[in-house]
Amino acid sequence: MRRASAIAFVAVLQAVAPASGATQSAFEPMGPASAELFRLIWLFTALSAVIWLGVIAVLITTLVRRDGARADPLALDPSAERRATGWVTIATAGTAIVLIGLALLSYFSNRTLAGIGADASLTIRLTGHQWWWEVRYENEQPSKVVTTANEIHIPTGEPVRLVLASTDVIHSFWVPSLAGKLDLIPGHQNVLEFRADKSGVYRGQCAEFCGFQHAHMAIMIIAEPRPEFDAWLEHQLQPAAQPASAEEQAGHDRFMNRPCVMCHKIGGTAAGGTVGPDLTHVSSRTTLAAGTLPMDEPSLAAWITDPQSFKPGAHMPIVDLSGDELSSIAAYLGNLK
Repeated sequence: MRRASAIAFVAVLQAVAPASGATQSAFEPMGPASAELFRLIWLFTALSAVIWLGVIAVLITTLVRRDGARADPLALDPSAERRATGWVTIATAGTAIVLIGLALLSYFSNRTLAGIGADASLTIRLTGHQWWWEVRYENEQPSKVVTTANEIHIPTGEPVRLVLASTDVIHSFWVPSLAGKLDLIPGHQNVLEFRADKSGVYRGQCAEFCGFQHAHMAIMIIAEPRPEFDAWLEHQLQPAAQPASAEEQAGHDRFMNRPCVMCHKIGGTAAGGTVGPDLTHVSSRTTLAAGTLPMDEPSLAAWITDPQSFKPGAHMPIVDLSGDELSSIAAYLGNLK
């Protein structure tokens, strides 16, 4: 009964509110990469509109001014032939100029994008899974490597380098307010560099069809001032919080004695699985299941109870839990901030 209530509660919550209030729009550029792409969008759109209007104008003019039927359809009109040749020459030259101009625009834009990460202060390895994102903050000291999931924190105003890879199929990383799309390809690494000039939460999405739950594979980029980012990163390096109540302690014990530990890691505990997302600070994230649900205790309980009802085909199995077991595990995970 408690399971059904939890699932029903979250289903209603999904219907009335999205899992995150973050924006996702290429028309709201918040960094140099997205601003450059935004300019290209409008330049290409404006040029296409001018060409379309020109074609329509020529068509209308031709229809209005067309001559009547000739007495001899095979008769040549030298002056008309010269005029037609002139217009064709002008149209050909105009087409060549437009194509060269667009090529130059693309070249200079690519050069601008390539220069953004020249002095990147942060390297993050982003790995795509069906259907979630593994986020690893690289560091020369292994003890300072941070691993999280479905959420990337970055310092505002500083270039960031993303190293993109995939463990299964082709995914595509796209956060339109900050950067363009780039694929995550099995057996190959791509690099994307961008910068967020304004603090905020920016929503991204897998933009390459990657399976049944492709639409439920979102990612959040949280840009914050450097002091706040450093504090967040330092907190992520800490082991999981200790249970603060008898219920949480019971949840901890039950989690450690269930199949959960085979897939998930919780820093500072015996749970060391690497198949699913790292749960050391799971409740500090803004969403659950890659943007599918809001991060709160009822959502945790509903997800644990029946993940297939929210993401059919997800690799997380249904674990048989009693009501008390479910409540205590949800309470324990809800304390991991």
